[in-house]
Amino acid sequence: MRFVPLDTPKPISKIGLGTWQFGSKEWGYGPDYERRAADIVRRALDLGVTLFDTAELYGFGRSERILGAALGDDREKVVVASKIFPVLPVAPVVQQRAVASAARLGVTSIDLYQVHQPNPVVADTTTMRGMRALQDVGLVGEVGVSNYNLRRWQFAEAALGRRVLSNQVRYSMIDRRPEEDLLPYARQTGRIVIAYSPLAQGFLSGRYDAKNPPSGAVRRANPYFLPENLERGAALIETLRCVADAHHATPSQIALAYLLRHPNVVAIPGASSVEQMERNAAAAEIDLTDDEHAALAGAPGSSARSPAWRRCPG
Repeated sequence: MRFVPLDTPKPISKIGLGTWQFGSKEWGYGPDYERRAADIVRRALDLGVTLFDTAELYGFGRSERILGAALGDDREKVVVASKIFPVLPVAPVVQQRAVASAARLGVTSIDLYQVHQPNPVVADTTTMRGMRALQDVGLVGEVGVSNYNLRRWQFAEAALGRRVLSNQVRYSMIDRRPEEDLLPYARQTGRIVIAYSPLAQGFLSGRYDAKNPPSGAVRRANPYFLPENLERGAALIETLRCVADAHHATPSQIALAYLLRHPNVVAIPGASSVEQMERNAAAAEIDLTDDEHAALAGAPGSSARSPAWRRCPG
């Protein structure tokens, strides 16, 4: 496993495990998924994964409980990340909710505590006052944000008076907006961009097309999977397959390797099985050539503003 080259109390693996699915019935993984979730976490640990991301909103607390129980005595060895859903993120509420999340996780300190999304009414000034108090008493290690634009990320850091280590954003090969400003800022300042939905909820796996759309409720509700978008993405999937063949890998692994090529990017794909966790972790070891990276960046269907590549690289 590879790690982010930053000075942090615990090493942060380039591939983490996102646990939105844990305890969330809408994914349709069935009643035995809670047991499988524990197996997935244990296998992730075996593979060197050190970042485990959850949130109080996921399964209304069940994800935190499942993750904490699955980590067991290894909770203190890894980076446990959670998020507060900012309905009323004033300082006292932030502190109360962190205590509740820590209790569900079974930890004495949350390694990375993030604001799940910016509140349009409540300024980060009061939110970060609560975060700073949590850091001062040792209940929170690092502070992060999620779904913040660059300006608000910088404002949150100024309000905290310390580094806001990470910004967790939607980032994949079909949504590359973070490359415009968030990634350069992270590299310049020694911060991290955490990519959620790095496979665009499976769009980049190559499993779906206009004739074979997904069946799950979450994916059916995602505009990525509209027939016209599946058709539009066909050329990108073909490029992913071309590069994957050269590495004896899968399209999903190449899509992850594209993101991980940036030193300050971490990806947190979910996993529905131990085998998927193994494939995700293996993506961290793939080294794309410059030509392969350029081909992927310019592929039709990618969100880049660069010329289209219409054949396999090399």
